[in-house]
Amino acid sequence: MERDLPDVIAEVTAAFEAYERALVADDVEKILSFFAPAAVRFGIADQQVGIEEQARWRRAQGGLPPGRRLKDTIIAGYGASVAVVTTLFGYPGRDVLGRQSQTWVRLPEGWRIVTAHVSEPARQPT
Repeated sequence: MERDLPDVIAEVTAAFEAYERALVADDVEKILSFFAPAAVRFGIADQQVGIEEQARWRRAQGGLPPGRRLKDTIIAGYGASVAVVTTLFGYPGRDVLGRQSQTWVRLPEGWRIVTAHVSEPARQPT
């Protein structure tokens, strides 16, 4: 069934917001439920291929610093089954904004992240 792009954007926005709540709450099982089994995730100093690697990493690394905030979040749909989310993120007391991108695909079980990338820009000399 073909869907209107506004429906895709609304669905992925809801999924992304639920993912973000799970991330902030450090709800590892819920976080993992948003990823496809073979998802690839590149972090600031890590990478995981597949849900098993990500599960081991998430259980070992602990939660995020408190006060996470997002800025300039963009959700773009590409047809009825693909969307890309990009956002900046930051924490209180830090001037550096990190970058986060996710590719979401509509699978039989619902919207899932198939690739994710998290990075922070290199600090510029002052």
